Amino acid sequence: MSLLTLAIDVGGSSIKAIVLKDDGTAISDRSLIHTPHPATPDVIVATLIDLIWTQGEFDRLSIGFPSVVENGITRGAINLHPDWDGFPLAEVLSQKLGKPFRIANDADVQGCGAIAGHGVELVITLGTGFGSSLFLNGKLLPNLEIGQHIWRDRHTYEDLLGQAALDQVGVEMWNNRLSEAITTLYKLFNFDKIYLGGGNSRLVNLSLPPHLLTKVAIVSNDLGLIGGLYLWKS
Repeated sequence: MSLLTLAIDVGGSSIKAIVLKDDGTAISDRSLIHTPHPATPDVIVATLIDLIWTQGEFDRLSIGFPSVVENGITRGAINLHPDWDGFPLAEVLSQKLGKPFRIANDADVQGCGAIAGHGVELVITLGTGFGSSLFLNGKLLPNLEIGQHIWRDRHTYEDLLGQAALDQVGVEMWNNRLSEAITTLYKLFNFDKIYLGGGNSRLVNLSLPPHLLTKVAIVSNDLGLIGGLYLWKS
């Protein structure tokens, strides 16, 4: 009997939810609400609970969250609110939900849905921030935060490639930066494939040498939901 998974993708600008069968078939419409701001823990938890109980029947939950998640505790979440640093999200939700659930970094979840499972695979999510996940032969190396690493002139990847940077410099310059970033990341990780997801992946127009361009794949942002199924396969 197939279990029904309520998959939730929490982002800096929106929160999405859908109910999925084990094979990834959706049995509900995708719900989308704007992320409330200020996005403090109390506000987001209340929003999640309200959203969850409007989704109909399900057996379990998967939640992709925009921060490092260690043993159910969030660390970072710089695109939400400083109060998320060290917040016991799993403990708080367990007191409010009568269903089993699992939580992971949102880019890790999207990567689980994107990869082929062969070699070194790097996943980048381009949205409010700059998310990342890394896999070796299908095994996740969790909580990789490339976006917070200093890249150029004391600026991080997120400083130069997040939504605020895109709004400031425009699509052409943003793509030039992204092409340079991919080249740099290839030198660092020697990946077999890099997957570009997130809401801004629709704007990608890269200028890369042919040997590197063949290693790039643009993937659906819906994998941030579908990838939630993989949290239950380990």
